[in-house]
Amino acid sequence: MKKRLLSLSTTHIILLSFLAAILTGAILLSLPISSADGKATPFLDALFTATTSTCVTGLVVTPTVTSWSVFGQIVILLLIQIGGLGVITIMSGLMILLHRKMGIADRLLLKDAFNLNSLSGLIRFVKRVVAGTFIIEGIGALLYMTVFIPEFGAKGIWISVFTSISAFCNAGIDIIAENSLCNYALNPMVNLATCGLVVLGGLGYIVWWDVLRVLKDRRRRKAKFFRSLTLHSKIAITATLTMLAAGAVLIFVFEYSNPQTMKDYTLLQKIQASVFQSVTVRTAGFATIPQENLTNASAIVCLLLMFIGGSPVGTAGGIKTVTFVIIFASAFSSIRNKEDTELFGRRITNQTVRKAVAVTSMSFIIMMVSTVLLAAVTDASAIDILYETVSATATVGLTRNLTASLNSIGKLIIIATMYLGRVGPISLAVAFNQKKENQNIVRNPVEEIIVG
Repeated sequence: MKKRLLSLSTTHIILLSFLAAILTGAILLSLPISSADGKATPFLDALFTATTSTCVTGLVVTPTVTSWSVFGQIVILLLIQIGGLGVITIMSGLMILLHRKMGIADRLLLKDAFNLNSLSGLIRFVKRVVAGTFIIEGIGALLYMTVFIPEFGAKGIWISVFTSISAFCNAGIDIIAENSLCNYALNPMVNLATCGLVVLGGLGYIVWWDVLRVLKDRRRRKAKFFRSLTLHSKIAITATLTMLAAGAVLIFVFEYSNPQTMKDYTLLQKIQASVFQSVTVRTAGFATIPQENLTNASAIVCLLLMFIGGSPVGTAGGIKTVTFVIIFASAFSSIRNKEDTELFGRRITNQTVRKAVAVTSMSFIIMMVSTVLLAAVTDASAIDILYETVSATATVGLTRNLTASLNSIGKLIIIATMYLGRVGPISLAVAFNQKKENQNIVRNPVEEIIVG
């Protein structure tokens, strides 16, 4: 058995680790002790909940606040934390905590799981990831407590911890109400804490450490902050800020006079709601505005933001900001008839461009197949179905009131979509990082074709 495990590729191990976490969670959630009413939950609903938690998606077939006992909520929270950090990271962290020596195979697996290019400083990286995650989640919980303890009493502590972890992991699952955070649409602290946690989780760990490195260096020498960042950080930060701002502006304009969303809000309240919506659609999954009440224009903007998602090596889903920017830059270079793709004065390798194309193509195929299949088994409108499948593919968790009404086949389609949407891009990234065993490959002759 051990030899078989050792013979598995990194891709297989990552796929199986997520699957094992999902199945374990589903079994636990199907037990009577996990249910709020003490009755066994149908296994399909338990499997759906375990999948959406582990894949940090947030789509739920039953309200989390009323359907699950404290034990069930703890299981869900553990699955969210495992899914956010990654099963491999959790296992590595435990090995480090127990002072177990990590072999070269463990380090290679961890490197591929994080999509890193080097084994150098890997153990230190894992320690910083785990410590940084718990620190930020702890700060988020304290901020939430200023709102939830006065409202819920001692129960507010548990609600604050749950919401903080869910927000940082971009899961979008809460135990506050059945309408997500709609009751707190105008609460500045809840909005601020949630947006901060979502953005920090979505930026990615590599950007964190790079920003801290530059800030420390600036103390010793006067240097321009942005110029000192790595190319990855420049792209991730620029894309994140640009998309958040563009999304907020467009949603503000399209929802300004919508009587079902923001018409009766003050100007500052409209800005706050627009910013939150722009943040949450980038794989967070919390809602302060009922998504089914959005105008079609806003819904289309949200679909694009959901599909792009957050940044690499973080807790967000989607094709990732860096991937989108590389695709856009490559297309722009082709339009200008330039051979190289360049960003911020640096050349992007063809390998990276191909990787971006592959990740985007896979996500698009998963989304389209899921959309067609779901359309075949449900009578919902096209925009509602597309919203559901893009949300599942990009592990966002927002729905236009479709998830709860899915039939058994529809649930299975979304379960598969969430799983593939979470592990598919990771697997592709790992595959591209694998070195070819044989570089002396016989290549087929070239023949020109017509494109466009």
